[in-house]
Amino acid sequence: MRIAYQYRLLPTSEQRAEMSRWLDMLRLQYNWMLTERFQWWEGNRTPVNACPLLCHLPELKDQPDYYSQKRSLVPLKQDRPWYKEIHSQVLQDMVKRVKLAFDRYLNGDSNGNRSGKPRFKGKNRYRSFTYPQASIDWIDGNKIELPKLGVFKVIWHRPLPEGFNVKTAIITQKADGWYITLTLEDVSVPKFAPDVKPTADNSIGIDLGLEKFWLTQKGNLSRYLSTSESQKKSLYVCSRKYRLPKKGVVPESC
Repeated sequence: MRIAYQYRLLPTSEQRAEMSRWLDMLRLQYNWMLTERFQWWEGNRTPVNACPLLCHLPELKDQPDYYSQKRSLVPLKQDRPWYKEIHSQVLQDMVKRVKLAFDRYLNGDSNGNRSGKPRFKGKNRYRSFTYPQASIDWIDGNKIELPKLGVFKVIWHRPLPEGFNVKTAIITQKADGWYITLTLEDVSVPKFAPDVKPTADNSIGIDLGLEKFWLTQKGNLSRYLSTSESQKKSLYVCSRKYRLPKKGVVPESC
């Protein structure tokens, strides 16, 4: 079982500046890796219905994937040493975001629903970064220590539940400040599995109507529930008490 708790961070001015700098660098690298995938996608496909059989096909290039782009982080840190200041797992999680966005565009989710073409991120659309392997040991009293960022004060408006382990930590910048979302997991809680799986045999189709409340596929009708006359009378009496109060008299409760 997994749950998520969000708390407000109280960073110093130096910590706010550093986290904003991390977001800018992660956003730029996210857009660059997305560009690599788009360039490969556009450069390695030829529309069959718009190209004769004798046309020249370009040489196929290696497709950038999650592992190749993750390996590219090593030369990135050599060419741009300031990227060494970002935690390595935070950088790798950025590569994972690129992979998930492109996979949803090409293959769709588990239900086959495809997302739109991934968009490049502006400053207002890349507002979080993730520590994929957080630990309960980071927490000490009302403070939490984030690797390469330092110790932060946290407003613990509710305690962490007992028996849960901290799995991930997501740092988010919102309009009113910075927040941390802790993903908690308790392996002792079993996953919920419904006893009866819905099928065409054990399901009933219902159609809502105007004259009748609903109609089932078996022909059963249900009328709209109307207010009885006694209820209408009491509502009328109450409405008059509140609508026409005497001067200086508080209306009675119905």
